[in-house]
Amino acid sequence: MPAPVKPIRKGDHIRRVGIVFSGGPAPAANAVISSAAISFMEDDRQVIGFFHGYTNLEDYHPVTHRLLPDEHYRIFEEKDISGLRNSRGIVIGTARANPGKGIEKPEDLADPAKTTRLRNVYNALVDLEIDALISIGGDDTLKTANFLHEYQKRLPEKARRVQIVHLPKTIDNDYKGIDFTFGFFTAVDVMAKELQNLRADAIATSSYFVIETMGRKAGWLSYGVAIAGEANLVLAVEDITGPLLFDDKDSGEPRLSLEALVDRIVDLISARERRGKHYGTIVLAEGLAEMLPEKDIKDLPRDEHGHLSLGRIDLGKLVAEKVTKRHEKRTGRKKKCTGLQLGYESRCAPPHAFDVMLGSQLGIGAYRALVEENLDGHMVSVVGQLDLSYVPFKDLVNPQTLKTEVRLIEVGSDYHRLARFLETRTDKIVDWSPGRRHER
Repeated sequence: MPAPVKPIRKGDHIRRVGIVFSGGPAPAANAVISSAAISFMEDDRQVIGFFHGYTNLEDYHPVTHRLLPDEHYRIFEEKDISGLRNSRGIVIGTARANPGKGIEKPEDLADPAKTTRLRNVYNALVDLEIDALISIGGDDTLKTANFLHEYQKRLPEKARRVQIVHLPKTIDNDYKGIDFTFGFFTAVDVMAKELQNLRADAIATSSYFVIETMGRKAGWLSYGVAIAGEANLVLAVEDITGPLLFDDKDSGEPRLSLEALVDRIVDLISARERRGKHYGTIVLAEGLAEMLPEKDIKDLPRDEHGHLSLGRIDLGKLVAEKVTKRHEKRTGRKKKCTGLQLGYESRCAPPHAFDVMLGSQLGIGAYRALVEENLDGHMVSVVGQLDLSYVPFKDLVNPQTLKTEVRLIEVGSDYHRLARFLETRTDKIVDWSPGRRHER
């Protein structure tokens, strides 16, 4: 019998692959890393995991700061990744180091001063004979991956090329190019269970909780937590329209009216009290803090990528205090209202089975993108029933600003309407007679 025909693989020249995980943690991170690593290793290719994001790569110098095994990176062996798929945390760590800081337009990629750290990353990869880099992270990490991709286009023709593929990661689920990101469902599940505990507390004490959830600018996470955790109201950036806005003279643009937001919540409390409900939970997306008046946020610190440190505002606590005062002023009665933040406790939680499945497919997708398809400058995505697809960076990154686009919830979409259907309505008359509909 003739020997079986070996499948033609377009990327057989890729023998040594690097993996870098950047940004905040997310459940199922190790499912992604281990699945990607084992795919290459079982095909007799070497995999290197870089420690703590781009921290060491961006400081590389051929003389003063060479990268050393077990100090700056790990050459994976089977024992390093066996049984890792369902584990907490990130086996190679992470960080928010930003080697592309200062690059704001295409011309900057030809500026030696602005590309110093980007060049260090490239030189480190070349020094270690890396053929391809798997970037795992959020939209800022995608932006860095695109910088590396575009930077290499400007190198001399004979310069070594490192192919780049990116795997989307964020519990915020605000990613263009993929329906759901790994870690999202775990984060929703963890925080929704916390919310249910708080709801039971609110019922027992006839009080309210205002919970601020992570999610950055988009409302995906806050909506998921509110729906699964049975909140009475959820508000995100997508919901701030009409009377909730005012013209802020300091910024010259419409901003969130904190007073109107507080009135909206007190209206909810009053409506529930009329129905004999003296408790409740309200979920606010942390991105609302970025919409506060300029005078309230202008002095807040920012991270390496220029994002406001939203946790410093403590929006839930701020709103809860104002709600307590406004309710007492309206009614003459005190109502306990407690504000708190949820999010950090979910980022390294044991991953949900779906996140493990999704993360594993994305990790294998990195192998298939590089070895089977020989792709460069693409993001691995999943559609339908975990079917792989590959999205070019050029479809995800604005060519003029080099920025990625945040995916917000579409107002009026079925997901948006789901949350609206399930929350307490302040404009609806409910028939409380026996046998009729029961309000939460």
